[in-house]
Amino acid sequence: MYARFRVAALLLAVPWIPAAWGQLAPSPDAPPVSTAPAAPPDQESVATFHVNVNLVDVLFTVRDKNGALIPHLTKDDCKVEEDKVPQTLKTFAAESNLPLTLGILLDTSGSQQRVLPLEQQAGSEFLERTLRAKDEAFVASFDVNVDLLQDYTNSAHLLARALDRAQINTAGGNGSGIPGLGGGTVPTVGDPKGTVLYDAIYLASTEKLVQQTGRKAIIILTDGEDEGSNTKIADAIAAAQRSNVIIYVILIADRALYWDQGMAYTGYSAAKKIADETGGRVIDVGNNGPKLEAAFEQIEDELRTQYVASYTPTNTKLDGTFRHLSVQCGEGMKVQVRKGYYASAPQQ
Repeated sequence: MYARFRVAALLLAVPWIPAAWGQLAPSPDAPPVSTAPAAPPDQESVATFHVNVNLVDVLFTVRDKNGALIPHLTKDDCKVEEDKVPQTLKTFAAESNLPLTLGILLDTSGSQQRVLPLEQQAGSEFLERTLRAKDEAFVASFDVNVDLLQDYTNSAHLLARALDRAQINTAGGNGSGIPGLGGGTVPTVGDPKGTVLYDAIYLASTEKLVQQTGRKAIIILTDGEDEGSNTKIADAIAAAQRSNVIIYVILIADRALYWDQGMAYTGYSAAKKIADETGGRVIDVGNNGPKLEAAFEQIEDELRTQYVASYTPTNTKLDGTFRHLSVQCGEGMKVQVRKGYYASAPQQ
């Protein structure tokens, strides 16, 4: 069984079942959920993102040799290869009129005790700046469980309230309350125990983002350590790739906490692998507030300077195999893009 997760205001955890986030009843103090049909997307979005089993969407950002983002490229400036075979682009667009769907995943294990307030404030300010009329986001926390704190909404206010409700879980089911003993990143006592980072990525990708269209990204605030996930890191990455989700990891690690407990910190390499494979990146901020704010600003700039290209692959087999992607946009340009995708038939 995968990690258990809960709607935040409920007292009892519910075992993971398919689409469980959508099936759980909302908490008593949750805002009302509208049942009105969604507003139709604008015509440009329809032209770029539509249901076509033969169409592959590729999202990417481009930087020059000095690291500056390049915002005004055209279809003629870039080429896409799949498994080293050139592809013919059907569409090419900048992000300005394309909806954005965000998932914010907040590490609430004991190792984050000293930095959680920084994350809550900087995350709220980021969402206030970033969300536009057609965008939406959800917030979840993860420690020994994955908790949905706020389902999809366009309201930065509701998302900020959800971030503020996040609380550090240091007990891990045994009531010890000591980071590292049943509730920190490396728990040793109690059941359940762990920091289920990989389970959180898997659930966010498969239960929340897989059915969404357009640009999709997960922003994870964590120290990068996982302990206790049933999901392997490769499976978490594959779930994000199958859902066409970019993952940004803001590595906010209170290394002194590890040293105080006589433990080594090893979270960077896993965080970098997750980000690189999905077309995002990892930004290491330590436990520095200004660096955390700057990290959110960098992600905001990248999300607002994205391109999306689509093509019908020359290899038309929907056999579930992994296809490697490559994007080039001129000499000296560095392209940030996911490593590839799985050529699977869409779920019915």
